[in-house]
Amino acid sequence: MKIKSHIPNTITLLNLLSGVIGIIWVINGNILSGAYFIILAAIFDFFDGFAARILKVQSEIGKQLDSLADLISFGVLPGMILFQMAKANNGAEWLPYLTLIVPLLSAVRLAKFNLDTRQSDRFIGLPTPANALFISTLPYFAIKWSSTGEWLTSTIFLIGIAWIFSILLVVELPLIALKFKSYSLAANKFRYVLLAIGLALLLTYGLAGIPLVIIAYVGLSVIENRIISE
Repeated sequence: MKIKSHIPNTITLLNLLSGVIGIIWVINGNILSGAYFIILAAIFDFFDGFAARILKVQSEIGKQLDSLADLISFGVLPGMILFQMAKANNGAEWLPYLTLIVPLLSAVRLAKFNLDTRQSDRFIGLPTPANALFISTLPYFAIKWSSTGEWLTSTIFLIGIAWIFSILLVVELPLIALKFKSYSLAANKFRYVLLAIGLALLLTYGLAGIPLVIIAYVGLSVIENRIISE
């Protein structure tokens, strides 16, 4: 029984380990590798909760440990990716530090999530894994569309991305959650549309398509909110 209770927390620690190793790689100049460690962390993040539910060993310490791991993997690591990208550009040395709003508001987002009881079937604010996936695949997006200009990797653009998406983490914006209470088309049409768009973009562009998937996710959520409110 004791061994079984430690399985979900061990998986959570693998999430944390993925984030720490990812940070080391990014600091050493391997910015493109950050996306792989965030994807790996997201896989562990899914399976720790899944394991806790299946084994019926959910605990308060597991919940807190999950948030601490998420802060490293989905807050600090994407913040370091943006910092390193901004640092690579010429300009004032202090400007790249403005990208570190990402880990700060990621911490706020995770703290709010632990206390907010409204997020059982919808998220309030952008989830930290979605934000981390968006940021970590920006280098791939920039490489794919490098012919459009250098603005994709300019310091000002990266700072703007950092602040806009960090604010999305904490705003009172209901967003789609892929939690199905039923599988009917009428009740889940926006979820199915999101899955179809996501699959199409990933098959077409690979990792470079993930920023577009996240933008589509936010856009579809806004449209769904408007329809619900009317």
